[in-house]
Amino acid sequence: MRYLLCLILLLISFFGISQTTEVPKNFVFDTNLFYGSILLHNPDISHLITDHPGGIILGVSRKTYGHKEWEADFGYPDTGYTFVYQNTNNPTLGELYSVYGHYNFYLLKRNLQLRIAQGIAYNTNPYNKDENFRNNAYGSHILSSTLLMLNYHKENLFAGLGVNAGLSFIHYSNANFKAPNTSTNTFAINLGLTYNLDKEAVYEYLKPESKGKITEPVRYNLVLRGGANESDVINMGRYGFAIVSAYADKRLGKRSAIQLGADVFFSNFLKELIRYQSIAFPELNVDPDTDYKRVGLFVGHELFVNNMSVVAQLGYYIYYPFDFEGKVYNRIGMKRYFGDKIFGAITLKSHGAKAEAVEFGIGVRL
Repeated sequence: MRYLLCLILLLISFFGISQTTEVPKNFVFDTNLFYGSILLHNPDISHLITDHPGGIILGVSRKTYGHKEWEADFGYPDTGYTFVYQNTNNPTLGELYSVYGHYNFYLLKRNLQLRIAQGIAYNTNPYNKDENFRNNAYGSHILSSTLLMLNYHKENLFAGLGVNAGLSFIHYSNANFKAPNTSTNTFAINLGLTYNLDKEAVYEYLKPESKGKITEPVRYNLVLRGGANESDVINMGRYGFAIVSAYADKRLGKRSAIQLGADVFFSNFLKELIRYQSIAFPELNVDPDTDYKRVGLFVGHELFVNNMSVVAQLGYYIYYPFDFEGKVYNRIGMKRYFGDKIFGAITLKSHGAKAEAVEFGIGVRL
């Protein structure tokens, strides 16, 4: 799992919770203990899987009841925040403290709850070339983290108390902001309790009047993205990058649009990687004057949720002078619209399961 987008759902949850005073304020607290295993997704971390991690998951969620159209369209999800403490039971990896923004989606008559959470984590013992050189999973104290929880969920069974039990998946990575960044994935079972703060109240689920099908002509988008990242070579240094993207999108309805476009990548870390490989590995026959720029074509999908949206894109490099992680790339992230035309975006660009960078973008949709 490589979907590591810092603070995205924290911002989403803020917008979801900050509503008018007429909206019911029904909060649910949950606590879960978990115990599991770190998955061997990469043989380079085999020496770090020595014991079973455990910890605690704490959450606070606010119920939605359809006071906004998107709430009813998505089955009245909860918005909220999660805190996770994980003890890896490995002194090399250390401990992890994480905070997230989350959505809870419900299935099977609201008996099955899926929590999708994104946030940031603090690791107590990252890589250090002198004191902790074996930790090739975490190259920095600050990491991005993704949490998925699938629970059997029953609230307010007695005096506001309820139960939940299920499976959790926790991913930690810094998205190549600093090497090393092999990352970890924890798969665990969890068991816990819930408590309804407003246990006596009964609220009606509303069905807002639909605004009807949205039809639009083809729209044209221009996006400028940037950030900083590092190659997998430790201590090579972080370098800034810029990406210019242009694409067209076509709405398929109220919630979806398809995209077709192109990216031009100016990834400065590749300059240093090309120079390094040309000197350190002459058998690779890398020309030090190889162009570091790349051009790709992509198709994508955008899921609209109020003034937020979720984007997913799959691309292929058509100009690729230096071989780095393969010709296929993918991007996933969030957009926030400010009016009808201007938007901001935070996205993660990867090659399969290998993250390259977190991208911060500003764009216009015409």
